[in-house]
Amino acid sequence: MAEDARILEERSTQRRAHLLNMAYEDTSAREIPLYPEVLPVPELYSLRAIPLYADANNLRFGVTNTTSQSTMANLKMRFPDQQTTFSIISDTGYKDLMRRYDPPKEVIYKDISLISHDADEQFKVVSETLNSVRADDMLAYVVQQAYLLKASDIHLETDEDGVRIRLRVDGVLHPIAEFTNDKYRQFLSSLAVAANVSTNSDQPQTGHINRSYQLANGSSVTVNLRLETVPTVHGMDAVLRLFNLKPELMKLDSLGLTKDEKAIIDDIISHPNGLVLMVGPTGSGKTTTLYSILNQLNNPERKIITLEDPVEYNIKGITQIPIDSTKEANGFADKFRAVLRLDPDVIMVGEIRDLDTAKTALQSALTGHLVLSTYHAGSAAAALTRMLDAIGDNPLFSSAIRLITAQRLIRRLDDHSKVAYDPDPKTLGWLSGVIATFPEHVPKPNLDGIKLYKAGSSPENPFGYSGQLAVRELMLMTPAILNELKKASRDISAQELEKTAISDGMLTMIQNGVIQVIQGNTSLEEIMRILA
Repeated sequence: MAEDARILEERSTQRRAHLLNMAYEDTSAREIPLYPEVLPVPELYSLRAIPLYADANNLRFGVTNTTSQSTMANLKMRFPDQQTTFSIISDTGYKDLMRRYDPPKEVIYKDISLISHDADEQFKVVSETLNSVRADDMLAYVVQQAYLLKASDIHLETDEDGVRIRLRVDGVLHPIAEFTNDKYRQFLSSLAVAANVSTNSDQPQTGHINRSYQLANGSSVTVNLRLETVPTVHGMDAVLRLFNLKPELMKLDSLGLTKDEKAIIDDIISHPNGLVLMVGPTGSGKTTTLYSILNQLNNPERKIITLEDPVEYNIKGITQIPIDSTKEANGFADKFRAVLRLDPDVIMVGEIRDLDTAKTALQSALTGHLVLSTYHAGSAAAALTRMLDAIGDNPLFSSAIRLITAQRLIRRLDDHSKVAYDPDPKTLGWLSGVIATFPEHVPKPNLDGIKLYKAGSSPENPFGYSGQLAVRELMLMTPAILNELKKASRDISAQELEKTAISDGMLTMIQNGVIQVIQGNTSLEEIMRILA
């Protein structure tokens, strides 16, 4: 299999060379001598150019798809006494030659701990490790540690003096290392090749990496992530969104749903048609909830098709279609219409981003399809008004939507270190105000003598939080909500819709958050940080 992959890569590189009207060389076809006197190893990395032949009169470099035209022009000027030519070589060929020029050193990869008693020393050690290994090893090591720490994202942030790496764990960022700008250029080049993005782009880009890397110590790391890049004053910043959950473990029973919430979702997805929206910002667990619903619906009697940018997890039995929104301006809407001709029972659209996709989703929900999607809005009521603003007055609008679920992830207090305290009168007054707005069927907690909890600290967990839980609001299209939606769009407000939904039994996210605070599962500070 490895040999077949190399042959395919060489053929692809040869085609690329032909299109660029450049020479091509297969570095696996012969033993290429080393010419260490031509360029130092750091330049071989930074220039992405490597000597294939050198004598007194001739000099031929192997270059890759990512080697710039300016680099080749500068090399010609640098060696004026020799006839300098260039041949395109494959990325694998380049890496194989670099391993001969720069043999891997024995590296000890230490596990990163967020509760290290000497955080500065750990930061220094991890930084030294990253600055001393190959670019591929840098990615594999950081991703491996992010998985171990259950991080959701890796942030690479450029600055004038270097590049900082931070991991987002339980919604909070933690610095773990920094490396030099020169090393970052090598790392970014390797990252860009793997994710099929450009290091020279002046526009934001999205890429996807799903492959295995072998570290210098022989261990293997499987990397599955989405890459988002954006040019900044000091260079290209990047965020690596990790897909580190097993799809078969995504079940509705594992989401921490209350009995009432589970009953509502089960009832809605038992219907053969309608639109179900998951609302919230990036990192609020929307995708996990959607995949959990898909797993519950997935059986031999249903045809399920998804449209995703990118496909985050592969689920057996489901047809998953990747969308590249960077190349397909109307990718979701165009492929959505094509998918409808495939006779699906359930369609999952990764995100409703434009008017065309919104209208197609609503029409599909009215014509016998169960449609699941995500939408960016601050709350369930705000999602309704935003979509109404987008599509205008439409009598079919309210008939299509069945459920809007908004959610946020909040940190869970560590039961072993949380600290009880007596809330002051101002806090009690605020809690009483929120509790007074609870729907009639929800029991109102008694605040007399109540103890609240805040984050403590222990040697094992200095942050006081452990894991996350979701707070949600589930808005059903009740008769009262439908009556509100019959008004002219200019007369419909998110506030009135939310007030009506509460009267019909909906608990808002802030109300659910207060319940979690009173039960001692999280702190009031955490609720304010996420929901206030």
